Amino acid sequence: MREQMLAIVRATADSGQALNRLREYLQVLVLQSFHESEAFRPLAFVGGTALRFLYGLPRFSEDLDFCVVSADGYAGEDWMVKVKRNLTLAGLDLEVTWNDRKTVHVGWVRVSGLLREAGLSALPQQKLAVKVEIDTRPPAGARCQRRVVTRHVAFLLQYHDLPSLLAGKLHAVITRKYAKGRDWYDLLWYLSQRPPVEPNLPFLQSALDQTRGVGRCDAHRWANLVRARLESVDFRVIQDDIRPFLERPQETDLLTRDNLLQLLPSPG
Repeated sequence: MREQMLAIVRATADSGQALNRLREYLQVLVLQSFHESEAFRPLAFVGGTALRFLYGLPRFSEDLDFCVVSADGYAGEDWMVKVKRNLTLAGLDLEVTWNDRKTVHVGWVRVSGLLREAGLSALPQQKLAVKVEIDTRPPAGARCQRRVVTRHVAFLLQYHDLPSLLAGKLHAVITRKYAKGRDWYDLLWYLSQRPPVEPNLPFLQSALDQTRGVGRCDAHRWANLVRARLESVDFRVIQDDIRPFLERPQETDLLTRDNLLQLLPSPG
């Protein structure tokens, strides 16, 4: 398995893309381990990495995001212990940590030596890392699906459907305190889909109520809320933020205020 990971790097000329693909392989190994632990009974896979693995989003991601859909069978720390056992048996030198003191439980998988061996770092102590986040109190209203995914290996995922993933992304765009390039690029991708994707409005409303207060924002007016956020976005900053993660970095030029405004539904 270590050799397979290094082969990916050798086959990729650009060092930034090689790092993305190496990290993605590590993400796959974590997901496979979660599948073997039956973690996708109580968990749903969400966020940008889910959008990439399940719907073909052409950008790489750094983290693995999940939310609890059933308290029955939840065992986050045990799942991370299995990740460490599996990856150690696969020949990787790694550290796994787990923190469940807050609502969002956070784990880290950090692999030593691989970046230097792959020629991606001159520093022997630099680690290839994947962050795992599990929201244990997510908003209500998301819809889930299940599918077998093959990406280097095969595993079963439970995940939010596309309208629910869009609702989650809209919530991030509307409420995040700072502009994040990946949020806006993902939104551009969603709005470009044909036929158009309609967000899961009950889920979006539940999320807005949870973070902004009940009745403060109307999910049906999501396009207007996005327009309001667009006014303060520095697109040079978010283009720089997203560029290293794109399969086709030239697509950065598409991420503009005008393009997003043209794709948004008419004001209502």
